[in-house]
Order: sequence, then C-alpha cells, then structure tokens
Amino acid sequence: MTTALHDSSMRGFASDNYSGVHPEVLTALAEANGGHQVAYGGDQYTAELGRVITSHFGEHSTVFPVFNGTAANVTALQSLLPRWGAVVCAASAHINVDENGAPERVGGMKLLSVPTTDGKLTPELIDQEAWGWGDEHRAQPLAVSITQSTELGTLYTLDELRAITEHAHNLGMRVHMDGARLANAAVALGVGLGEMTTGTGIDILSLGGTKNGIMFGEGIVTLSEGPVDSMKYLRKLNMQLASKMRFISAQLLALYGTDLWRTSASHSNAMAARLSAGVQGTDGVELVYPTQSNGVFAALPNAAADALRERFPFYDWDRAAGQVRWMCSFDTTEADIDAFLAALKQELAKIRA
Repeated sequence: MTTALHDSSMRGFASDNYSGVHPEVLTALAEANGGHQVAYGGDQYTAELGRVITSHFGEHSTVFPVFNGTAANVTALQSLLPRWGAVVCAASAHINVDENGAPERVGGMKLLSVPTTDGKLTPELIDQEAWGWGDEHRAQPLAVSITQSTELGTLYTLDELRAITEHAHNLGMRVHMDGARLANAAVALGVGLGEMTTGTGIDILSLGGTKNGIMFGEGIVTLSEGPVDSMKYLRKLNMQLASKMRFISAQLLALYGTDLWRTSASHSNAMAARLSAGVQGTDGVELVYPTQSNGVFAALPNAAADALRERFPFYDWDRAAGQVRWMCSFDTTEADIDAFLAALKQELAKIRA
C-alpha cells in the first residue's frame, strides 16, 4: 500500500512547471502503453504527431520529440550553426540565464546577449551584436534566438516577428524561437501556431509542452529545409533520442492534436489576467510589465513577499528591486487567485500598520 504525497499547500504561483499533468494527457499515456510499438520514433504515435505538426506549421515542417526544453533549445540552435557560430539573444533569454551554460558548454556556441527593456529583441538591438563577419577573432553571429512569449511575459506581435526574421535573413542569419509558452502567446494574439512561426519566417522552433499540461517532453520543429538533415544526428548525439518515443509523442499528440493546447493556455492566461486585475490599484504593489500571457510581474516590499510566500510558493525576480514573478497554470483556479489576493492585501496591510 502506498501513501499519497499530495501536498495542497504547494498550490501557488512559482511556475507553470509546478502543475500536474492534464487528465487528457494521462489518458493518452495510458492508451499508448498498450502493446508493442517500434522503438526510436518508428511508432504510430510519432507518425501521427508528424501529421498533426504539418497541419499546424506547414508541409515543410518536421517534428523531433526530445526529453526537455533545454535540450530542445540547444539541439535546435546547433542545427543552425557551424562550430564557430554565435547566437544573438536577449540578456533575459532562458538560454542565457537559466540553462547553466548548456548552449555554450554542450552546444559549443557563443551567446551574444543584448539588454532589453521588455525581454524583446528588435532589428536595432540585434545589430548591437550582429557584426564582425569574416573576422577570425570573433565568433560569427549566424543565428538569432527569441522567446515567445518572453521570459518577462511580454509578446512579440506578428509584425515584430516579421521585422526580426526579415532583418536576420538579410544579414545571412537564421532565427530560432523558444516556444516554451508558444500556446499562451498564440491564444493571447488570437492567431494560429503556424501563423506565428512559419508565417513570420521563423526557421526552427522549440515547441513547449510541460508548461501547458504534459508530463515530460518537448518538440523541435524544423520549419525550413535546412536543419532537417542534421537534426537526426544531433538529437542522438545530445542523448535525446528516446527509445520509447511514443510516450513523448502521445502527450504532444494529446496537446496539439486537439484543442487542448488552446483551452489550457486560454485558462492560464485568463487566470493571470484575473490576478493582474486584482493587483491593480492595490496600495503597496505595482505591476512591472504588462500582463500579456500567463505571467504577472510585480513589485512589492520584500517583507510582504516573504510572508506571503510561506503560504503560496513563488519566486523573486529581482529581490534588490522588490520584484517577483507569479505564474498561472492550466489548473489554477479562480479560488486560488482570490485566496492569494486576499492574503496579499492582508500582508500589505500589516506592513502599512
């Protein structure tokens, strides 16, 4: 007999990775568990996932399931670069601050990071590091990496994405999109997944899943013909070729083969909007960035944040500035939001008193 380890006190706003697995994904995993399937991606689930991905991203798209998001980013970027290549990214990019140097140490590439005010690159910001071609003393800037939605919860519009890809392509650079929260961005903008990626000229995509309700696994989606050949070998070289790939594919299929990606992202976005609206006008707390997807960034006294965190887990974003991040998930409830807002106002009242 086993003991349940469920801890209701862990419900909070630290990360959408804290959430459980969507029941429909669990059902898909159980169904995929029946019988035998060809290993290493030769299974029916991976084949069907390929058809679904093509329906979203176009006839030239190919999906390569991998175990996690860091591997997706590193492997995708490797496919765009020679050994002497470099990647221009925002200073706040996940690949720059949250992947323990994996792009540089494992991927063998140089990151050229650019400070931004809102987590978003522009052609002008890219130009700060897009120079020095032919100089053997400088890592060659041959790729741009952007995140949608960004690490600050902000969104690139379709016009902004097109401006970046057109500029990069004109410079001979290719563009990678970290789409860990791609679904949240698509829902917020009211566009399709392909419209926001293939339609704006993105070359390769890290397609998220764990932040939107699956248990494990992400996908690399090639959107142009260039990276496809190398990806087959890079995935294996990076230890990301799953023998029982059907269990990653079945989850991504449950998410993107139906409207589950849309309904789950719509819900988490709506919960963030509810939280953001509840914060506005509250004495002692202010929003740092506009709430455009499923993250809320706010500034409040550290003492209030520390006391609040004893009941609701969440992360400091910039403690020196008193900034915190609150993330909403597919399973965040209105009751969660309302309880959190009540506790927040209670702690702020104590500070004022």
